[in-house]
Amino acid sequence: MKTSLKLAMLASALLLLGGCARIAHVLYLASYDHDIRSAAKEIESASDNAHRAEAYAKRGSAYSEKARYSRAFKLISSDEYNRLFGLAIQDHDEAIALDPSAQAYYTRGVTYYDRGALDSVADGRLMGSQDDRRAWFAPATADFKKAIEKDARLDLAWDRLGLIHETTGELDLAIADYTQEMALVPLGKSRLADAYCNRGGSSGQKDSRPKDPDQKDQNQKEKTNQRAIADFEKSLELGATADGCSCDPYNPLLALYTGGHRYDQAWEVVHKAQKSKKWIEPGLLDKLKKESGRAT
Repeated sequence: MKTSLKLAMLASALLLLGGCARIAHVLYLASYDHDIRSAAKEIESASDNAHRAEAYAKRGSAYSEKARYSRAFKLISSDEYNRLFGLAIQDHDEAIALDPSAQAYYTRGVTYYDRGALDSVADGRLMGSQDDRRAWFAPATADFKKAIEKDARLDLAWDRLGLIHETTGELDLAIADYTQEMALVPLGKSRLADAYCNRGGSSGQKDSRPKDPDQKDQNQKEKTNQRAIADFEKSLELGATADGCSCDPYNPLLALYTGGHRYDQAWEVVHKAQKSKKWIEPGLLDKLKKESGRAT
């Protein structure tokens, strides 16, 4: 009897959750429709091109958000997704034609960026090919660069450029973008720390293939390791969080120092991690203790 009651309660809870999800979808979509209607009225009543352009940009962003949300939760077909996205770009184009400001270019760039980002991953799987994503990131990049050309202090444009370059594996460019952003807002520092960490990891991956143990290969491996170490050290210097949502420089740097018999520096990494309450892989710590002959 108790088991049946529990099952009934569980079934009711699941139905309730399902109903809540449907209600949430309806409310979100209603908010986007409200924004679209509101912007349309602003377009009609605008007294000059600047305000009319702002209203077009606002409606374009609302179309884009509605398309993105609906597609992410599989509420619409691909054709409807493309139609809404087309309406969004049409409005952004109109905004730029009326008032080609830095903000207008940035806002259209965000719509292109969001399309590319959504095509990257949904429900843990790729929705489009790398070429598909690059096809949307290319116009987004052009718009963000145009926005910066008009206003070099537009930190959000630098941020989006960095995110695009990170996503496409152009880490040198991402580091340059985030360096510019860091000069403007605090967010750039954490972005930069992550980019250096990712580039350090990328260097190690490039050098992970088996090679003949001749002097030339050894020298190349050492140079690669030194580049990776420099990047991981820079990441730590910038305050890398290694919080599970960002790149971890502690463990790979510890492995490189231990592998290079640089035990004092390896222990410094361990102490920094412990002080910051960052996780250190037990196997790496055991290896350092064994090879260095030290326990701390």
